[in-house]
Amino acid sequence: MALKATIFKADLQISDMDRNYFHEHALTIARHPSENDERMMVRMLAFALYADEALAFGKGLSADDEPDLWRKDLTGAVELWIDVGLPDEKRIRKACGRAAQVVIVSYGGRGAELWWAQVGAQLERFRNLAVINLPQAASHAVARLVTLSQRNMQLHCLIQEEHLWLTSGEERVEIVPVRLKNAVTK
Repeated sequence: MALKATIFKADLQISDMDRNYFHEHALTIARHPSENDERMMVRMLAFALYADEALAFGKGLSADDEPDLWRKDLTGAVELWIDVGLPDEKRIRKACGRAAQVVIVSYGGRGAELWWAQVGAQLERFRNLAVINLPQAASHAVARLVTLSQRNMQLHCLIQEEHLWLTSGEERVEIVPVRLKNAVTK
């Protein structure tokens, strides 16, 4: 018998001073059986960083041809493709061909550093690609904000000068993403 996804609900209030975006989102997040709390929460952080009314969670680990998050225009064209983790160069190349903008949110400490050392030079040619890395201490701290028994979360995310503060109840985590590659804007 196949394991089913665990469903989490999150009321995410975003105050993004950098983009002048202030909104509350009621999110339903399906955590794949092979996904841990850290990866799920990094997906939520990626949502907060690029929040928009049209941004949606993809099938993620369940589908090879969909990202973790994406935003499409009214015609169905992919405007923004966001992958979380350490995707291979072939997947990134396909994403850059399908979407106007692609963002990779890497995490995992030394593993992310090794991944970037292997693929970084190959990815420089993709002008529509941005890569950010979340420090391992921050991604671990964010994962501790959720427990399996707490499937309904109340979160507030403040973003200012590319620093994030994620708050859940009395717990507060500061995240300073490291930009490994910026997309070239027109």
